[in-house]
Amino acid sequence: MDFRVIGRLDVKPPNLVKGIHLEGLRKLGEPHEFAKRYYEQGIDEICYQDIVASLYRRDSIKALLNATAKDVFVPITVGGGIKSVDDALDLIRNGADKVSVNSAAIRNPRVLSELSDSLGRQAVVLAVEAKRWGDSWTAMTDGGREHSQRSVTEWIREGTDRGVGEVFLTSIDREGTRRGFALDLIESVRAVTDVPLVAHGGADSVSDVFAARNAGADAVAIASALHYGLLDVTEVKEGLAAAGVRVRL
Repeated sequence: MDFRVIGRLDVKPPNLVKGIHLEGLRKLGEPHEFAKRYYEQGIDEICYQDIVASLYRRDSIKALLNATAKDVFVPITVGGGIKSVDDALDLIRNGADKVSVNSAAIRNPRVLSELSDSLGRQAVVLAVEAKRWGDSWTAMTDGGREHSQRSVTEWIREGTDRGVGEVFLTSIDREGTRRGFALDLIESVRAVTDVPLVAHGGADSVSDVFAARNAGADAVAIASALHYGLLDVTEVKEGLAAAGVRVRL
């Protein structure tokens, strides 16, 4: 299986935004234009996250998704505010290939089983926002604002049992910092699940991406380093290929 490079775009409609530790958001521009740029550079997937949908219980970003699906021909994952099969189907009808669920699933884990049964596990992504508390990692909700009291590894075990087809793992402590991935977090999650694992939070170099892959990630999602032009997709994938990693060039 090819290692994947994913563009993560946090959206506070209608703007692409970026912060540090999921806070202090800055407006960066039109998300559709960033998605097209990454597609032209060879991105493998796009992940849109409406970062305020769960907090304000508002509708997901269907108009943006619909526009992107018309000229970005790679899989698109969408997260934010998805609470039911109907919510997910609405997004898929507008161009999503996969849906990503975090807060609603922690409040009602049955939603993962319902989504998997209705859509197929390949279309269901468990998004996990992990924060270190002492020597352990805790799953957070609502854009990293609320403590779920759930261990990251225990929660991912349950999500896998309920039929999720992929885990999208964010280290809140590393997110937006460009200090490298939380490799121990990746390793601990890899030890409890064999579903595809996407690592997010901290990418700053090809070496960082290579380290995440060696820790057990099947893909990485990059935000800040791409948005600010510190890396481009071609550079990352060519660097990985030069190191012997299978990627789609």
